[in-house]
Formats: sequence, C-alpha cells, structure tokens
Amino acid sequence: MPNFYEFFAGGGMARAGLGSRWECLFANDFDRKKGEIYEANWGVGALTVGDVKKVEAKDLPGQADLVWGSFPCQDLSLAGGGAGLKGERSGTFWPFWRLMQSLMREDRAPSIIVLENVCGALTSHQGKDFAAICAAFARENYRCGAMVIDAANFVPQSRPRLFIIGIRDDVILPDGVIASGPTSGWHTQGLRNAYAKLSPVAKSSWLWWTMPTPPVRNSRFADLIEDNPKSVSWHTAAETKQLIAMMSEVNLEKVKAAKKVGRRMVGAIYKRTRHDETGAKVQRAEIRFDEVAGCLRTPAGGSSRQLIMVVDGDKVKSRLISTRETARLMGLPDDYILPSRYNEAYHLTGDGVVAPVVRYLAAHIFEPVLRAQPRDMKEAA
Repeated sequence: MPNFYEFFAGGGMARAGLGSRWECLFANDFDRKKGEIYEANWGVGALTVGDVKKVEAKDLPGQADLVWGSFPCQDLSLAGGGAGLKGERSGTFWPFWRLMQSLMREDRAPSIIVLENVCGALTSHQGKDFAAICAAFARENYRCGAMVIDAANFVPQSRPRLFIIGIRDDVILPDGVIASGPTSGWHTQGLRNAYAKLSPVAKSSWLWWTMPTPPVRNSRFADLIEDNPKSVSWHTAAETKQLIAMMSEVNLEKVKAAKKVGRRMVGAIYKRTRHDETGAKVQRAEIRFDEVAGCLRTPAGGSSRQLIMVVDGDKVKSRLISTRETARLMGLPDDYILPSRYNEAYHLTGDGVVAPVVRYLAAHIFEPVLRAQPRDMKEAA
C-alpha cells in the first residue's frame, strides 16, 4: 500500500481523492477548526494542528512515497495583494520546503512531491515565484513539471488549478506519464509562458507530465442541487426580485432564455462590482446557465458567496448555495461531515482541492510511477 504525508490538509480532500488504497502517515494544518473536521472524517489523532514552521522531520514517521502540499494561495491569487512567496500565507511554502530538505538529508526523501495552487502562481512576480519553486526542486535533484487541470472535467464546477509534480531523480518513469513536449489538454499557454522563464538548470530537469483525456463528464450543476437544504433558506419572492433587478441586460436575457428551455435550469450567480454607463460603481448579479457552477471561493464577504437561481418555466427562485452543494462540487460524498456553521463549511470546501482530480492524478501518474519501481526500493502501489 503506498503512503503519503498531507500538508495544508484542510478537510482532507487530497486524502479523499487518493482513496483507501493509500495510507496517510502524517497530516498537518494550521487551522484548528479545519483540524476538527479532518478528525471527524478521518479519525481522532489523524491530523496534527499547528504551524508548519514548527513541524520537524522527527515528527514524520517512516518514509513517504508521496507528499501532498496545497499551500495557501492568498498571496499568489490574482485577487490577492501580490506578495507572492514573500507573503505571510503563501510564503509558508518555504518552511514546508525546508522540512522536505530535512527528510532528504536523512535519506527519507519522498519519491513524489505534489504542490497544488491557483493558476496565479504562474504569473506572480512576473513568473519569478513559479521559477523559484522549480529551481528549489532542481537544486535537490528532483525533476519537476506542472499541469493545469480544470475541475470542470470531473465535476460541474469551473475550477482551474496548477499542479506542480516533482519526482526524485532516481525514480524510474514508466511509459505514458510524460510527453516529449507540451500538450493542449494539460499545458496552457500561461504554463508554457512560465516555463519559458525558467533557468536553464530548471528547464533541464523539466518534465511534461501527461495523462489520458478524461471521459466526458456526465453530471450537471442541476443534478447536485438540494430541493430542501438544511444550511440555507430559499429567498422570498421580494428578495429574488431584488436579485434580478441587479442584473444587466445581458444577464436578464440569460434568465429569459432559461425560461424557454422546457426543463429546470440552475444558474450560478456571483455579485460583482462593475461600472455603469456613467462610470459609477454598481453591484451587479452575474449569472451563468452553462450547467457548471462558478469557482467556489472562501467567503471573505457577502459578495464572494455563490448564489443559485432555479428557473423552471416561469417559476424563478433563488438562494445561497448550500454547504452540501459546495461539498458535492468538490467531489465529496454526502456522508462527508461538514461544519455546522455556514461560513466555516463554505471556507472549508472553497479552500480545498477537488477530490476526483486527485484521484485521476493518482490513477494515471502517481500509482503507475510507484508500481514501476524495483521491489528492492520502497514497496510500491
């Protein structure tokens, strides 16, 4: 059975994606409330709550086949302050990396190290932050590459994310996990631009990871909607009318078109500040009816909470998206335990990694790589 360490673990969504065939040797997160939910789902003592800066190599049992690190994205996000890897939150990559270096010095270097973050990491500080991460891998004799994966391939949520996959240089690569160059399915133009800015050393150890094209997703956003949610209430008719009044002509036309489809349509709404025809700032309700939810975000304020509008003929109703619906959009089963408080549950899911994406990576890269290793190396999948 392959094993792993999980850092910046949140509610354990990487663990959910890897599945029961993987053994978690150690998990860590700074957030006490997330830690409580992690333990509620994975067992008491399953996660160590505390600052990654205070975790030492001696705290980590055994030798991990894989280390997963979904380090904080706030300083790398396009909506963030631009501090990048020097920021208080995203800068926690460096103490995490020092911990990895400690394992390397003890001859316990993991075979695979995976980092997950927002795509803004590619352009943060004109690409210098991404280059710094790739250079860190290269200095420690790890080959690395990256992929941009949109969760919409697996769940009805638009959620492109960057996955940086580093592999120890003595690990054998099986056929089918790398390509000779970038591919349109996994390597966006933004990723290619970031690669072009890497140092010669980092480029020399670069890998163009690849996977089969995922099967066509067969679930729609409407399939995930609860008729009688427990975490939220449906708006009154007046509140729905007020929401519609916040829409521009373009968005109003989308609602009108949805009424004519002949079946129940579910639209995802975010409130955003826009400029009107006079240049004044106004709050607009922007809706999409493409069978996909908008990207879940942590609820820093009311405008960042996603709403839904259900249109069934001339009947229109609206409300906040429910916490269970957010969990479904992350690919979590309905028996996954969520916080009872709305904002805490939304923050947990909006801050996580989509579990089916992790499973796909495991099935097509991590597990084939580990199976390809000689038996006299670490016992593999």
